[in-house]
Amino acid sequence: MSEIIATYLVFDSKNNPEKKAEEIALGLTVGSWTNLPELEKNQLKKHKGRVVSVEGLAPESAQKEREALIKIAYPTVNFSFDIPAILTTVFGKLSMDGKIKLLDLQFSSELKKAFPGPRFGIPGIREKLNVYGRPLVMSIFKGLIGRDLDYLLSQLKEQAKGGVDIVKDDEILFKNELTPFEKRITEGKKVLREVFETTGHRTLYAVNLTGRSSKLRDQARKAAELGADILLFNVFSYGLDILQELREDDDISLPIMAHPAFSGAITSSPYYGLSHSLLLGKLTRYAGADFSLFPSPYGTVALERDKALAVAVALREGDDYKPCFPVPSAGIHPGLVPLLIQDFGIDSIINAGGGVHGHPDGAMGGGLAFRQAIDAVLSGKLLSESAETSEELRKAIDLWGSFEVNV
Repeated sequence: MSEIIATYLVFDSKNNPEKKAEEIALGLTVGSWTNLPELEKNQLKKHKGRVVSVEGLAPESAQKEREALIKIAYPTVNFSFDIPAILTTVFGKLSMDGKIKLLDLQFSSELKKAFPGPRFGIPGIREKLNVYGRPLVMSIFKGLIGRDLDYLLSQLKEQAKGGVDIVKDDEILFKNELTPFEKRITEGKKVLREVFETTGHRTLYAVNLTGRSSKLRDQARKAAELGADILLFNVFSYGLDILQELREDDDISLPIMAHPAFSGAITSSPYYGLSHSLLLGKLTRYAGADFSLFPSPYGTVALERDKALAVAVALREGDDYKPCFPVPSAGIHPGLVPLLIQDFGIDSIINAGGGVHGHPDGAMGGGLAFRQAIDAVLSGKLLSESAETSEELRKAIDLWGSFEVNV
């Protein structure tokens, strides 16, 4: 029988996680069991949830609430094969039942077939850029609210000239008269074509897909017709199912970059919600994102290192889908490149806003500093050593400092 297995972290004040597990398995499926007539048991058996395992994490005397890892298997016959139905089944009313956090979901092979995974993934994005053997560099537009299209295009040009591989919209840049969605795509393409023809460096632009949910598909199709490179999407404000709808539409067929905005409301608590690796990693990958942004362990909105690494594992390793680019973000500057490569490897994206635009030589200098830092680490040099002959890197280190590691 096909099942999905949910892993929960439960804080049980009654110190009886075994009983709690049974309550969950029954309460989220058939409701009751022991008092049912035998005929009804036979009829409902294929729908009944089952306790896979219960593992206590602390002695009962150590704390008032005993922590336990509980695994429950839910028959897939109980729900339609879509993420809203799955989340409602395994964590709908349970999410309101005290301190309990959903850590992971193990999909059956049958269930996995219902989800597309990334259309392009890491291999496809690398092919578009013809860049292999190093992390990609991404930068973010800064200070565009209230600014016009010429200002946006000037930023885009400077970032591309600095060797940045991908430039993305700010997630709070919505539909407006100063920087219209369509113009950002068409005029942005002209700028990037000019830089490519001059320097030979190709840069992709991720435009922010926004608006009412009912209009997103048409908006995305229009972006594809205009030649957009990538769609940036605030997945957790809209929902993972909408991400999947966009991914599966062959008339769109664009890489999708999942922004983590609003996800903190679902993941940040140690007692409630979903784990970062499940929401920003596995489910985002299954639904079809080619990139997933999440807080880095080092920056201004830091995520604990083990949790950030777990997100990257869920995005890239194993499974039946193409690997998705992990994009650790927030507070990134060139001096952090050794740490980023040590922790996330070359199949990752180094994403910076202030670390590019705040460079003394502007965005072009910031982009060059990141590229120089990557070259230094991959050639086995210390940043301080490379900074002796790389002026942009030296200026970045003077401003932000550096963290040397043996990669």
